[in-house]
Amino acid sequence: MNTVSESRSELTAAANFEALQKKLAPLWRTMNSSNYDPHTVVVVPSVSFDKGVLDHLQGVQHYEERFLILLMLLRHPTARLIYVTSEPILPSVVDYYLHLLPGVIPSQARRRLFLVSTLDGTVRPLTEKLLERPRLIERLRQLVQDPDRAYLVPFNTTELERELALRLDIPIYGADPKFRRFGTKSGSRKLFEQAGVPHPAGYGDLTSMEEVAGAISKLRSGKPSIEKVLVKTNEGVSGFGNVIVDLKGFSHAGHPRELVEVEQSLRRELPGELYEQYNRRLEGGGGIVEERISGELVRSPSAQILITPLGEVQVLSTHDQLLGGPGGQSYLGCRFPADTAYAVTITTEAQKVGELLSKEGVVGRAAIDFVVVASDHGWEAYAIELNLRQGGTTHPFLTLQFLTDGRYVPEEAVFIAPNGRRKFFVASDHVESPLYRGFTPDDLFDMAVRHRLHFDHAQQTGVVFHMMSGLPELGRTGLTAVADSPQEAEWIYDRVVNLLDAQAQDSFQQREPFGAEE
Repeated sequence: MNTVSESRSELTAAANFEALQKKLAPLWRTMNSSNYDPHTVVVVPSVSFDKGVLDHLQGVQHYEERFLILLMLLRHPTARLIYVTSEPILPSVVDYYLHLLPGVIPSQARRRLFLVSTLDGTVRPLTEKLLERPRLIERLRQLVQDPDRAYLVPFNTTELERELALRLDIPIYGADPKFRRFGTKSGSRKLFEQAGVPHPAGYGDLTSMEEVAGAISKLRSGKPSIEKVLVKTNEGVSGFGNVIVDLKGFSHAGHPRELVEVEQSLRRELPGELYEQYNRRLEGGGGIVEERISGELVRSPSAQILITPLGEVQVLSTHDQLLGGPGGQSYLGCRFPADTAYAVTITTEAQKVGELLSKEGVVGRAAIDFVVVASDHGWEAYAIELNLRQGGTTHPFLTLQFLTDGRYVPEEAVFIAPNGRRKFFVASDHVESPLYRGFTPDDLFDMAVRHRLHFDHAQQTGVVFHMMSGLPELGRTGLTAVADSPQEAEWIYDRVVNLLDAQAQDSFQQREPFGAEE
């Protein structure tokens, strides 16, 4: 196909998708009524990033199971749910989630659940695998039954998800790919500027290491007190594409040696081929340079927002993110809600971003990451990134929301269950140890029952596990610990981890050496 034909094809696809999305508003109204109108939800939790990002996310295929909490949508007595994965989900894992359904007979819900697998475990976006299989797409079309009463829920929305929606003839409950620029690092900075939201000093739309070095020099000229900067590629996740540059000991801004020192520092952070690979990522997708906010007390909260098909903006939650990895840039988990000392502040700023996105026509979930630093005047908040997709805080909050039927009160930064109790949780996708490879999901369920770790509907406290298929391969699972206080949630979380460690150690010590005689 030549360039002109490709351009016409893209315009046609974009126009057809825009028309398809108009189905969402009337469908949303009926779904949120009390008439129990039948509808079908198609969940395709495809992590649709480029190969560099996917290679960085170890065990990315297991991330597809994080949103099994959406099986809670089967509480609606006439809802049908189709859940697509790369590889089949263990029946015991499905049973685990169905038994979490409050007030619903699991067998009745199971008849309305349809599990579809591509049987393809390669490290590629799930949606790409689906699009390669016309027969599987036809099966999905048959399962959908009425495309006017169905919608697609993706992890993130790219041209791949748009093409899938067009083939299924159902809208996506998510942002149109034409808005993807807002979710890049450069696009986020522009959005924050337009919304009047404080953000770190810096520059965007950089397409080479030379431009990065020039931007750092310019940044130092405008603010000589800067000690560290972050270089980020536009497309990145969980710290991938972020490089910290320490400016201590550099010549003064504008000195003839400054650019050489910047380049040397970048090469130290990106040794060997990594420097050239990073430069190619900048050339292909661009990036930014910004000040790394520092202080005696710095935290990394986030705010999760929802823009409904009717254009309403809701601040769903705030979280304190748990970060780790090199430079403390990788997302490991979160505490909910964020500290009340700054939760309302970031809520206000998130609302501004949401209103601007709504005016542009964006629909779906998004999250704004912040850095807050303590000062003599309280906490100062800086927006650093917009994730125009589902994320690491989405599924634990949905877990709490579905299991308690409570609501978050953004003006007070509290979550209140129908019984009046405040609710809190600690969640992580990285409960891991090499010894956990000896566990299967069924072992985890056995431990949960024997040690009373499962979720207690009467008390609305306890543990919900996720991403359990990662145990045998990676020695990793995830969990959300729900309780009536932050301290209790932390205690439950620690108790589970300590128990897993003890059980894994016992199993390892009791294991017979391979080849031992009976």
